[in-house]
Amino acid sequence: MPGDWWEAKPASEADSRRSKKPRPWRDKFREAFRGIKLGVRGHSSFFVHFFFAALALAAALALRCDLIEWCLVIGCIGMVITAELFNSAIETLFHGLDDDSKTRIQGCLDIAAGAVLAAGMTSAIVGSIIFGQRLLLILHVGEG
Repeated sequence: MPGDWWEAKPASEADSRRSKKPRPWRDKFREAFRGIKLGVRGHSSFFVHFFFAALALAAALALRCDLIEWCLVIGCIGMVITAELFNSAIETLFHGLDDDSKTRIQGCLDIAAGAVLAAGMTSAIVGSIIFGQRLLLILHVGEG
């Protein structure tokens, strides 16, 4: 069939794509920050993630975590926020589909939510190890 996606594009269309100027980095960053804003706004689960992120940062500060522990805590926070942003992007796409498509693609939403759960559980385990060890060290020093 003429005009199918796998056929070669006419030379004029290919030439016009090559002549486009690349987007400046500041535009790319502006779009990325707008994406974060859109992802966070309107999704109530971010409130929970930000609350626990603030709690983890306060605990790391209060328990005087070392550099590696800070990196692990911040890395876990970033992993959860990233997973939630991907989940929000998939939800946004999902809500724009017709009912028939939604029925077929429901599993994608479940998988994305599972990714957020996996990131959150991993972060909780890492935090428990780090903060638990710190608390045990503090209690042991207090006994001596």
